[in-house]
Amino acid sequence: MVTAPRPRSVRGFTLIEILVVVVILGILAAVVVPRFMDRPDEARVVRAQQDIQQIVTALNMYRLDNYAYPTTQQGLQALVTAPVGAANWRQGGYLDRVPKDPWGRDYLYLNPGRHGDIDVWTQGANGQPGGEGVNAEIGNWGD
Repeated sequence: MVTAPRPRSVRGFTLIEILVVVVILGILAAVVVPRFMDRPDEARVVRAQQDIQQIVTALNMYRLDNYAYPTTQQGLQALVTAPVGAANWRQGGYLDRVPKDPWGRDYLYLNPGRHGDIDVWTQGANGQPGGEGVNAEIGNWGD
């Protein structure tokens, strides 16, 4: 004789168990989320440093070809389009385009620089000289 299988009792989660899990997830979120909220600012600073290094490399290539850096008046645009008087300017330029800083502003350029032969920098998140943290100036002089 074949007997029918007994139905297994289906056990679900109780309301108390679900509430405990939700409370634990809430506590973890309260501790972990603030640590990650600063990451976008850190990423913007790193991107600005990388952009500046790329610009300085292009400026050095420009100098090798033309025996001098572009003037402050010619600016960083001299890396994209040939300025007047650049006899050995590389066909195609030194950059595809002049990047904007992570906050959407132009990078600043000074020749001769205050910190070296040339200065390339951004004024940070607030766009003002000086500042601390994410608002500090980021430049090729390192500090």
